[in-house]
Amino acid sequence: MADPIAAWHAEHGYFRRLLALLRKQIDVFRTGERPNYELMLDIVSYLRDFTDQVHHPREDVAFMHLARYRPDLALVLERLNQEHRVIAKAGESLREVLQAIIGGAIVPRVEVEAAAATYLVYYGNHIAKEEEDTLSRAAQALTPKDWEDVRSAVSGVNDPLVHGSMEERYRELRRQIALET
Repeated sequence: MADPIAAWHAEHGYFRRLLALLRKQIDVFRTGERPNYELMLDIVSYLRDFTDQVHHPREDVAFMHLARYRPDLALVLERLNQEHRVIAKAGESLREVLQAIIGGAIVPRVEVEAAAATYLVYYGNHIAKEEEDTLSRAAQALTPKDWEDVRSAVSGVNDPLVHGSMEERYRELRRQIALET
């Protein structure tokens, strides 16, 4: 992690783009057309597979170290840790709804919209809070050893959108992201 704060910012920016792409698919409901449920599932699956298993655990370690240096932030940092768990649960609920639809189940539109809105709003607010309150403080307080602990919190896991055996699965998602930039 040459510059962990820059990497953190970059990942948050990427996640925001994915959430915006998901929002665009939900907005398709207003046109009366069928959203691209497969793309939506890929977005949510990627966010569950990467952020919930790699990005958030690393943040949790950074928060633990930051709380040691800044006890005045302990409650804020614990809330952010709690939000990681809520985001994971909301993401899993949305993924299950999308998998059911793709599997042929009839799911009321309001159920899809509610699951997606919960995920989108919670995740977007969470990223904003981290960017606003946490990153600059972590940059000031954490030591190189702390950042090494953050980096090694999850090892041997590559971003599935870029590397690994799941590369083929995310081909369309990568194409859609490229179109958005």
